[in-house]
Amino acid sequence: MHPAAEHSPLGKASEYISTYTPSLLFPIPREAKWSELGVTAQTLPWQGVDYWNCFELSWLLPSGKPVVAIGEFAVPADSPNIIESKSFKLYLNSLNQTAFATTAAVQACLEQDLSDVAGKPVQVRIRSLADVEAQGLVALPGQCIDELDLEVSDYSEPRPSLLRCEPGAAVEEVLHSHLLKSNCPVTHQPDWGSVVVQYRAERRLDPASLLAYLVSFRQHSDFHEQCVERIFLDLQRLLAPASLTVYARYVRRGGLDINPYRSTEALTVDNGRLARQ
Repeated sequence: MHPAAEHSPLGKASEYISTYTPSLLFPIPREAKWSELGVTAQTLPWQGVDYWNCFELSWLLPSGKPVVAIGEFAVPADSPNIIESKSFKLYLNSLNQTAFATTAAVQACLEQDLSDVAGKPVQVRIRSLADVEAQGLVALPGQCIDELDLEVSDYSEPRPSLLRCEPGAAVEEVLHSHLLKSNCPVTHQPDWGSVVVQYRAERRLDPASLLAYLVSFRQHSDFHEQCVERIFLDLQRLLAPASLTVYARYVRRGGLDINPYRSTEALTVDNGRLARQ
C-alpha cells in the first residue's frame, strides 16, 4: 500500500457531506512511487496529464434549482500529488447542496481547490450533457492486439521480461488493448482499462509480448497513474525509442474515470469516451 493511502478515506466508511467542504480532498504524494520506479521529480522522462471525468457533478442555482453537468479535470503528471479518488468523490458530493451564482463560479472554485491539493494548476472544464452526447463515443487508434493467441499462467505481478522486440527496420506504430486490469492497492477492487502504446523506434515491439505483459498486471495492486508510468518505463528501457506515448482510459467508479497520459512529446489530449466509459 502507498504509505499515505492508509490515512485516506479510501476503504473506510465515510459520512457523505452535501455542503461545500474542500477539506475532504486528500493528497497522495507521487514521490514514493516515483522512487520505487527509479525516477524523481527532477528526472521524469515523460510529460503528461491525468484526465479525470466526473459524471456526477451537481450544484444549486441561487433559486435553489439543481444543475447537473459533466466535469473534466486535467491534473499535470508532474504535480507533487495525485488526488485520492474517494476523497475527490466526497468533495464533489459536497457541492450538491451548495449554491453558486454561475457555472464559471463553480469552475473557479474547483480549479482553486484541486490545484491547492495537487500542488500545480489543475484545469477544469464543465460541459453540458447535450455537449457530451453530441460528441459521442470514440475508438482507440492503431491496431488492437487482443485477438492474438496467448497462453497465460502467471498474473501475480507485472513482468517486463515478457516484452520482446522483432528483428527489422525502424518502425512507427500504434497498438492498443482493452485487457488491462489491475487492483486498487487499498480496497483491492478491480480497475479495468484500455491502454494505447504509440512509439517510434529502431526496433519493432512484438505485439504478442506486449499483450502478455499487459495481462501480467491482472493481479497487480497500484493506482492508475503508477500502472501507466510503469508501462511507459518498461517500454522505454526495451525500445530506447525516439518517441513514446502510453496512455490508459479506465472504466469509471463512483462517477469518476481516470485517464493517465505519459509521453516523451508535448501532448494535446483528445478526451473522447470509449464504449466502456
